Amino acid sequence: MLSPKRVKYRKVQRGRIHGEATRGNTIAFGEYGLVCMEPEWLTNRQIEAARVALNRYIKRGGKLWIRVFPDKPYTKKPAETRMGKGKGAPEYWVAVVRPGTVLFELSGVDAKVAEEAMRLAGSKLPVKTKFTLRADTE
Repeated sequence: MLSPKRVKYRKVQRGRIHGEATRGNTIAFGEYGLVCMEPEWLTNRQIEAARVALNRYIKRGGKLWIRVFPDKPYTKKPAETRMGKGKGAPEYWVAVVRPGTVLFELSGVDAKVAEEAMRLAGSKLPVKTKFTLRADTE
């Protein structure tokens, strides 16, 4: 699972996801990309599930880049606990994604293979996604 080695603060406030992505919204490394269409928190498990689905379909034929990283801790209070007594302990890590963020990039495979692989990966995520080519995003 993806998670940071160390962070400055153990717990962070939730915040809100405003607007479109201004960074990470172009295909920088590969030929094909999977773009997020909705604002969401992607958990480390969801990102890993999408990565596994991609790799299984391309049979490790091409090169894959993961463009998002879960660096925000998600805290949760234990079940059947009364309110108060501070913020809960960190449960897992999330990546904050805005609409337009490139989630995965792929190269070294055929366009049809890449499109199907990205569709399978997108089905593992809780957001609407779009398959794009390098020329479409520039």
